[in-house]
Amino acid sequence: MNSFFKNIALVLGLVIALGTIPFAMAMGNAAEGKVKAVQCAACHGTDGNSPVSAFPKIAGLGEKYLLKQLEDIKEGKRNVPQMVGQLDNFNEQDLQDIAAYFAAQPMQLTGSEAIAVRLNNGESVDGLIFGQKLYRAGNMETGVPGCMGCHSPTGQGNAPAGYPRLSGQYPEYIEVQLKAFRAGTRTNDGDTRTMRTVASQLSDAEITAVANYVAGLTE
Repeated sequence: MNSFFKNIALVLGLVIALGTIPFAMAMGNAAEGKVKAVQCAACHGTDGNSPVSAFPKIAGLGEKYLLKQLEDIKEGKRNVPQMVGQLDNFNEQDLQDIAAYFAAQPMQLTGSEAIAVRLNNGESVDGLIFGQKLYRAGNMETGVPGCMGCHSPTGQGNAPAGYPRLSGQYPEYIEVQLKAFRAGTRTNDGDTRTMRTVASQLSDAEITAVANYVAGLTE
């Protein structure tokens, strides 16, 4: 079995396994979370739609995913320098409430741009077409599975499974995260290492193209 089909099996197996787990209902109180999230507004906006690409949009990312990121950042499992100390005074219920609040907010689309990307062989290709192909079908030659297997065909993610929405996110932020997974500087994708496995096989051109494409995906 070549690396492509091994990765397809990995992703499908994870999706099937997650689908059999009785996920808990939302634990947070969004109304309480709105009050507690006031200090988040400076970077992420009052409704989770960050005004600048230096900070990710966290509106509509899914409560399970958001809660995990907050917990991981507080516990030091995910290194985000701008967040150091920001969560120290929040307990578990606070984090659940904040996650519930931002998960309930609609994300504003960033949109894609018409770009060209240069492949490793020197060829320049249409970035949107290339990004769409990679997102939907992956790259069989390098063993990269399509992103939509976990993040859905419309980029809305899978909230119960903890897979975040990508549609509408800043492409610059997605690009930074993919490169962090590839470099191994972001490691909080769990024991399955799904994102690190996929990102390790992505070229710079592929990362730029797919990040730009998914930023403009709509339902």
